[in-house]
Amino acid sequence: MNFRKLFLLGAAATMLGAVGVRVAGAGEYDDGMSVRYYEVLKGKKVAFVPISMGFDITEGWYAGMKRQADALGYEIIVRDPAWKTDVGAQALTQLIAEKPDLLIVHNPDMQVYARLIQKAQKAGIPVLQVNDKSTAVSDAFVGVDEYQLGVEQAKAMVKLCGKDAGKNGKIAIMQGVLTNPASAVTIQGVEDVLKEHPDISVVSNQSADWDASKAHAVATTVLKQNPDLCGYIGFWDVMDVGTAAAIKEAGKQGAVYMVTSGAGNETTACANLANDNFAVDVSYDVQEQARDINSVIKMLLQQPPNPVGSRPFALYTPIKVLTKETLRPGACWTLDDMKKYGG
Repeated sequence: MNFRKLFLLGAAATMLGAVGVRVAGAGEYDDGMSVRYYEVLKGKKVAFVPISMGFDITEGWYAGMKRQADALGYEIIVRDPAWKTDVGAQALTQLIAEKPDLLIVHNPDMQVYARLIQKAQKAGIPVLQVNDKSTAVSDAFVGVDEYQLGVEQAKAMVKLCGKDAGKNGKIAIMQGVLTNPASAVTIQGVEDVLKEHPDISVVSNQSADWDASKAHAVATTVLKQNPDLCGYIGFWDVMDVGTAAAIKEAGKQGAVYMVTSGAGNETTACANLANDNFAVDVSYDVQEQARDINSVIKMLLQQPPNPVGSRPFALYTPIKVLTKETLRPGACWTLDDMKKYGG
C-alpha cells in the first residue's frame, strides 16, 4: 500500500472519530446537548403535593405533567391531601425524607407550608411553587399574579356598574378561603382599584371557602337584602357557579353582573360566559401554566441550583379577560384535550 493510500485511510479514521463519537456507543445523533438532555431527565423523581386533586386546575396541571414525564422517562409522584392541610404537611415531611429530585407545592394558604418549603431546600431539594405562593421564596414559581387578577376583575366591574355605565355602583364580593393568596392577595388588587372609584360601593364582602353550595347560600341572602345589586365579584369560577345560580334563581340574570376568575376550563369558564351566567371571567389559562411548569421541571432537573435556593425565578401566567364577545375556538381548554395532547 503506497503512502497516499495510508494517508487517506488515516484521515478518514480521524474524521469518523471527530464527528461520530456517539456512533460506536448508543448509535444516536448527539448535537452536543441532546443526548445529555435525555440521560439527565430519565429516572428522576418529581413529587407533587396539590391542595387537592379532583378539580380543574390540579387535574389540568397533572395531565400536562404526566404526558411529559412519560415521554422523557421520569416519574411524577402525587400525594393528594384532599383539602386537608395537616395531611399535606405530613406528605411534605415524608417527601423531604425520601428526597425526590424536585418538589412541586400548591399552597392552601400563605403560611402553612412555608417552613416545610424552606426545610426541603435546606435538605438540598429544589422547590417549585405553583399558582398559590406562600411567604417562602422557593427556587421557582409558576402561576398567576394574584394581585393583578384582582385589579383586572375590579376594572371589569367598574366598567359594568360604575357611573359611566349609568349604574348605581352597588356590588358584592365573594371570597374563598381568606388565608389563601387567591383571596388574601386578590382582594388587595380589588380594593386598590375601588379606592379610585367612589361611585362603587361594596354592600357585602363574604367568604364561601371555595364551595359552590356556600356561595349559593350567601348570594341568595345578599340578593334578597339588596334587590338593586348591580354586580358580584367572585374569586373562583368553580365556586361562582353557585353565585351565578343564585342570581338566576332571583330572576336577576343580565341585571346582576357576575365577574369571576379561574383556570379557563371550557365547562366552567367559556360555557358559563356563553349562557350569560358570567359577564366576565378573568382567566389564568391552566394549559399555558402546565406548559410553563413542564419547562421549569426540565430546567431544574438539568441544572439544579447550587446551592438550592440561590437563584429563585418566576414565570407569571398571562391574564386573559374573557367575555361572551371575545369567545373563540381555543379560548378555553378541556381536560380530555390536556390528557391527549398535554400543555
